[in-house]
Amino acid sequence: MGWAVLRVSFCLLAVSMAIEASAQSTPADPPGLRVINPAIVKETDRRAPVDYGYGPGIRPESRAAASRALAIPPTSAVPNGGAAAGTQGFFGAAVPWPIIGLHAVLLPDGRVMNYGTDENGQQGAQLIYSVWDPAEGTGPSSHMVLPNTTGTDLFCSAQTVLQNGQVLITGGDVTINGVRNYSAQETQIFDPAANTLSQNGAMAFARWYPTIINMPNGDAVILGGRQNYDVAASMPEVFNSNTGWRTLPNATSEAAYGMPDGNWYYPKAFLTPRGKIFVLGNWVDTYMLDTAGAGTITKLAVQASRGDYELPSVMYAPGKVLSLRYDRKVDLVNLSPVTPAITRTADIDQVRYWSNMTVLADGQVLVNGGSAVGNELTGVAYTTQIWNPATGTWSTGAAATKARLYHSIALLLPDGSVLTGAGGAPGPVNNLNSEIYYPSYLYKKNGSGQAAPRPTLLNASAIARTGQTFTATVGTTDTVGRVTMVRTGSVTHSFNPDQRFLRIPFTQSGQQLTLTMPSDPDVALPGYYMLFVFRNGVPSIARIVRVTT
Repeated sequence: MGWAVLRVSFCLLAVSMAIEASAQSTPADPPGLRVINPAIVKETDRRAPVDYGYGPGIRPESRAAASRALAIPPTSAVPNGGAAAGTQGFFGAAVPWPIIGLHAVLLPDGRVMNYGTDENGQQGAQLIYSVWDPAEGTGPSSHMVLPNTTGTDLFCSAQTVLQNGQVLITGGDVTINGVRNYSAQETQIFDPAANTLSQNGAMAFARWYPTIINMPNGDAVILGGRQNYDVAASMPEVFNSNTGWRTLPNATSEAAYGMPDGNWYYPKAFLTPRGKIFVLGNWVDTYMLDTAGAGTITKLAVQASRGDYELPSVMYAPGKVLSLRYDRKVDLVNLSPVTPAITRTADIDQVRYWSNMTVLADGQVLVNGGSAVGNELTGVAYTTQIWNPATGTWSTGAAATKARLYHSIALLLPDGSVLTGAGGAPGPVNNLNSEIYYPSYLYKKNGSGQAAPRPTLLNASAIARTGQTFTATVGTTDTVGRVTMVRTGSVTHSFNPDQRFLRIPFTQSGQQLTLTMPSDPDVALPGYYMLFVFRNGVPSIARIVRVTT
């Protein structure tokens, strides 16, 4: 059903707490992490123009008419991108979106579940959520706007796809005596098969702004978040679909995911090739978490460049992390050695607070959005930057038309394009719109702006087991040069901890490919992956494959 079918509104409570934007720093200032009093880190809905894709404050007479004017075909129908598309990629037109989907997760069936606000862009997700089907384009019929029957405000929670294909959502927002932004203890499960959201019991600790890290055995480790205005959730806990919840009391750490350096705020954490969790602090310190038994947490000697909680990091290759740091610096973290190593790569073009990082189908990293001053229209970054891991250099990509600041998202889709959108709640503009970025690998290199012919991935094994082979079938004329797998993503607040990139060895005999999975489940983390085959540098539309041990 279209989003216009369900019209839900609510009265925003008069007393709202505020957002981190009140404490943003400019590049010349000390990072906010050392100067913010954690007791006053706040979120506030403030009056801001709404942009449905036509510009701030311009509302179409009817969403149906707007959708007919702006709707595009399925994302797999690559639009003409102009002369520069072959080198820079191309942004499609901004299109209306039913909510500010500041939480977005790619489902195993290729749809996107997103939530965060009501249909007017007011913060709070206790009433509705949305499921978008890219195969249906971007008009109203491509969205289902559904009632949140759990009663939990999922605003600023964490979400991830479990190995069983369901989505785990932890924490969120609670209003007490008319005051928002206390923390929720409840968890929910979204079932893609039924499109339903249901209660999943409570964690040991209330959490607002937590991170979820998936483990090879099916565990989901919940780190950080805030229990109250000045109390962090400094003890990790673990959820398993079969066994339920347990805490890690011996891994309690106020330093690693507590208040002092703001590390409670969506901790930047990554599963290492050794089965432990590396925590990249928002300041300079780093930590290693072992989830066995009651858990242990160790502070490491290696330090990162000075960081900031408003900047993204992503695992771009097995055991390797790319991290934007303070003052345009960029760190490379190698997690393969027993002792992780941190080095520098080339600086990025400008300061990009609240930008997003996305691993593309070819393993390069897209950075879009952000601004020079956190969540303000000052030094807005409209052009994209693409980092090449083979050279360690940045190149400039296409420019978006919308500022993507705090609460914006970016998510790789099965056709190789990137959904960019959201931002706002609070402003400076509440973006009820999205733009799809089509990377340069989808275009011919002759300056025509035309889509490059894709290879055809006719089918692939539904399940791929670590250390074993599986098969796929391509078109009759397709000579495959490269095969990659990208784990389906889940993004919010400039962090996507679920993405992983694998390059898959293969042999080809006629139309059949025989592909070999890595043997280590700490590298090929079980879950759902987009399988891409490349011909002449152009990716197919992916098949989503479930990786198991």
